[in-house]
Amino acid sequence: MAQLRPVLLVEDSPNDVELTLAALEKSRLANPVVVARDGVEALDYLLRKSNKYPESSGMAALPVVVLLDIKLPRVDGLEVLERIKGDPRTRHVPVVMLTSSREEQDLVRSYGLGVNAFVVKPVGHRDFFEAIRDIGAFWAVLNEPHPDGAAQEPGADR
Repeated sequence: MAQLRPVLLVEDSPNDVELTLAALEKSRLANPVVVARDGVEALDYLLRKSNKYPESSGMAALPVVVLLDIKLPRVDGLEVLERIKGDPRTRHVPVVMLTSSREEQDLVRSYGLGVNAFVVKPVGHRDFFEAIRDIGAFWAVLNEPHPDGAAQEPGADR
C-alpha cells in the first residue's frame, strides 16, 4: 500500500494549530500532518531547503494539500503561495488559504496567485472544527490530485 501524503499546515497561532490538528484527528483523516510555524519553514519543507524533513521519514513527500495562513512571520502566506505556484516542482500542490483575513485584496491576490480555495476561519470553535473537517476530507480523500503533483518529488530534476 502506498504511503499517504501529508497535509502541510502553515500556521503561527498555537491555538489554531491545536484546533486544526484536533479537527483533522476527529475526522479520522489518516494522512500525517506536518506543521510549519512560518513561511520560511513551509518553504524549507516544500522546496527541501534544509535537512529537517529527511526523505526516509516519510514527511518529505509533497503534501496532498497545504493549509496556509496569510499573516505569518518571516515570510507571509501570499509570498509562500507565489513561490509554491511559481515552482514547477510544487505548482500542482493544492493550496487552501485558511485565514482570518476578510480583506478583499487578500482574496483577489490569492486567486491571482493560483490559490485553489480561500476559506475565512470561522470564529466559533464548533464552526472552525467543522470547516477543518470538511477541508481535510475534500482535499485528502475526495479530490483527485494532478498526476504531476502526486508523483514528482521536489528534489527531482525535470
